[in-house]
Amino acid sequence: MTAPGDIDLSVVIPAYNEAGRIGPTLERLIATLDRLTLPWDILVADDGSTDDTPAIVAAVAAREPRVHTLRLPHRGKGATVRDGLLAAAGARRFLCDADLSMPPEQITRFLDVLPAHCDVAIGSREGPGAVRIGEPLLRHLLGRVFNTLVRAMVLPGIQDTQCGFKLFTAEAAQAILPTTAIEGWSFDVELLASARAQGWRIREVPIEWHYGQASRLRIVPHSLEMLRDLYKVRAKVRRGELGRRKP
Repeated sequence: MTAPGDIDLSVVIPAYNEAGRIGPTLERLIATLDRLTLPWDILVADDGSTDDTPAIVAAVAAREPRVHTLRLPHRGKGATVRDGLLAAAGARRFLCDADLSMPPEQITRFLDVLPAHCDVAIGSREGPGAVRIGEPLLRHLLGRVFNTLVRAMVLPGIQDTQCGFKLFTAEAAQAILPTTAIEGWSFDVELLASARAQGWRIREVPIEWHYGQASRLRIVPHSLEMLRDLYKVRAKVRRGELGRRKP
């Protein structure tokens, strides 16, 4: 793997049984990143995949040395994101969903504002300049209900915590992630609550987002899980736990 300090941008992709799309995702990312005038690498954080995901990534890495794999036991997306971002070597670390629901060319929108204007730049599907394509109405409405609860209970002012595209400075990632514990779908809320509690600058970046039919989010069970975790995060904020940077 590339040594720390050698690269500007690490793209971290959490993946679990993504054999059907990880190959094209990597090819498209490589083509996009090659057009940037900065040193980069890609780290696929594999959440214990049982399909051909590791083999496909290994085949790409065999001919593109800037692609790496971090093999992990299956624990959930939150844990995979945490381990992947902490293992990355880049001065800037970009979290990227395997479905590539945001056109990768829009990574430059994040690079333009970080670190000049923020320490954590988060993709937003809400507000001026943001576009949602193909999302079912029910899914959108449930997402907005959840975000209303997030703003009321934990993160006032942030319109979209759940978008899977986020950019961190290495310093912010290393301070924030060790304070987080949620391994499921609400990890974004805890991560951003920790960032705010520690005083890191957060900025929303409007993006074009395409709904993916292969999303693993299941509305009823995962909504209940996310609501439960939201109460846990609020309790941690009130106890001041997320503002304590670990050495």
